[in-house]
Amino acid sequence: QVQLVESGGGLVQPGGSLRLSCAASGFTFSYSWMYWFRQAPGKGLEWVGSIEPIGAQTYYTDSVKGRFTISRDNTKKTLYLQMNNLKPEDTAQYYCALDREGRLRGQGIQVTVSS
Repeated sequence: QVQLVESGGGLVQPGGSLRLSCAASGFTFSYSWMYWFRQAPGKGLEWVGSIEPIGAQTYYTDSVKGRFTISRDNTKKTLYLQMNNLKPEDTAQYYCALDREGRLRGQGIQVTVSS
């Protein structure tokens, strides 16, 4: 079955960086669009960005453009989210997902941006 396991979250100061990873199994990763979502406390699920199967094209929500970068390694079946210049408003549970609605997603990983 589909498994998505996020890692790499934690506490970081404003302006800092983190890289999230998502290990995928149970489906053909190299043929699949992949997505990152996040959910802040008390808010709904928010799409962060997407990457097409070979990684040549990426798309981002406006609030993270220029700060976040999505990439993938199809040989390792792993998705990445490089987050730079983090802001307190980036604090959320982050999820990788296989579908554009975020229904098929991992258990999530917490990112907290605070001084």
